[in-house]
Amino acid sequence: MVKHYTRPDGNVQIAFSGGRTSAYMLHQILAANGDLPERVVVTFQNTGREMPETLDFVAECGQRWGVPIVWLEYLPHDPGFEVVGHNSASRNGEPFEALIEKRKFLPNQQARFCTTELKIRTAKKYLRSLGWDYWTNCVGIRGDESRRLKKEGVRHGDRWTIWQPLARAGVTKHHVSLFWRQQSFDLRLPNMRGSTPLGNCDGCFLKSEANIAALAREYPERAAWWERMEKRAKQLTNGSGG
Repeated sequence: MVKHYTRPDGNVQIAFSGGRTSAYMLHQILAANGDLPERVVVTFQNTGREMPETLDFVAECGQRWGVPIVWLEYLPHDPGFEVVGHNSASRNGEPFEALIEKRKFLPNQQARFCTTELKIRTAKKYLRSLGWDYWTNCVGIRGDESRRLKKEGVRHGDRWTIWQPLARAGVTKHHVSLFWRQQSFDLRLPNMRGSTPLGNCDGCFLKSEANIAALAREYPERAAWWERMEKRAKQLTNGSGG
């Protein structure tokens, strides 16, 4: 199993989403390689719509495992990113709202610019600021997520290739859940048969209608932000198209 987590040569970005799966991946990489050299950077891109428990979990993983995690947030102006931390991270959707104000419409199934701008390009701009020209992007796609798998060894975008160690190792939801049951700490969000409905952005449009309805019932103050963004998008476009 160790061979699947052996770092590739060159610069490596380990993408930590803040969930159990990507945290498991980070742990396995650390166990297989020891301390990370300067050419390996762990990044967490905060959109401001993550649950507080997610932010606490990211900080706790870094502290317990002794690994520096670079917290990044989108900026609508140069340099396009801001380095923050657990205490200074946005908690009321500020980066996401700034993006909506700039784009003047809401992300949707056909235009998922939220992921592209708030996460992918924000990290890219930071890594480019380090002087990196090319790198390997390590992502936490499991072996039981075949529809999400990407071809390795080819360049994605213009700067990186993909490394999917969990898929290589055949890791599934079962392995991840078993690992966290054996740890002294965990992400303090419900684990529903290996899934975390409140993970990532709380009211993401990619989540099921049932999960979004549950958010509105249990966390009405969090659902209110999404409702406000819908109203704001209509104002920005002078109509319903936003």
